[in-house]
Amino acid sequence: MPKLETAIAKFPLTRGMQGGGPVSKQPPSSMSSLAMSSPQGPNQNHLLAALPPAEFERLAPHLEPVEMLLGDPLYEPGEQLQHAYFPTTAIVSLHYVMESGASAETAGVGNEGVVGISLFMGGDTTPSSAVVQTAGRAYRLETRLLKQEFDRGGLMQRLMLRYTQALLTQMAQTAACNRHHTVEQQLCRWLLLTLDRLPTNELIMTQELVASMLGVRREGITEAAGKLQRAGFIRYRRGHISVLERSGLETRVCECYDVVKKELNRLLSDVRYRQGIAAVVR
Repeated sequence: MPKLETAIAKFPLTRGMQGGGPVSKQPPSSMSSLAMSSPQGPNQNHLLAALPPAEFERLAPHLEPVEMLLGDPLYEPGEQLQHAYFPTTAIVSLHYVMESGASAETAGVGNEGVVGISLFMGGDTTPSSAVVQTAGRAYRLETRLLKQEFDRGGLMQRLMLRYTQALLTQMAQTAACNRHHTVEQQLCRWLLLTLDRLPTNELIMTQELVASMLGVRREGITEAAGKLQRAGFIRYRRGHISVLERSGLETRVCECYDVVKKELNRLLSDVRYRQGIAAVVR
């Protein structure tokens, strides 16, 4: 079983501390540069964009923009969480690590959500880990301030609880998918969920890292990716995956992708509606 830490270590990153959070000092790759040079603002995160002006204004002075590079750890199992993270262009992988060091992704978090739900669900630590899967940006908020706003019982609380339900659905569906569906179906699900969070069809990701995310052998990903490439749906070259025909992936994916997407839309459909208003008000 592949280890996530081993797979990430293949990328030439040098970790450091900048702005109080983990970042890499290594110059970002082309896609990372694109993500980090795009216009940045809290409204890029759907949850922050959905807040009414009064609630947003209380948080705005405390939202700290942070850059994230591939492999940056946000927290490790058992660590005291100091911040919640609201991704805008980055994608964060939540995963569990076994005693052997092997790991598998339980869910991904992009601009639709927040990393750190344990902070407002009654616990300050979690047995899972959070690692940046796709380079980009996010806003972080101190634990104390998030709890303070959540305890007010306003829309912030309702949004956080709805998102938590959507995240739990993603975790449960991932567990079922990993048990009952083929590696090719799992790969299609993972690719589509990742594409939904990105403005591009280009992913910087090695087959070894994808295997670590899905908790399968690298050979299984190589075979599945080969089938998708021969079908003309994707193109794979060293460390890069280009999706050429999304509709092709949709014909190969299992029902798990649709279940997760529909539940997210059902629970947060009004978020996008308020987001449009929020953009005008602010």
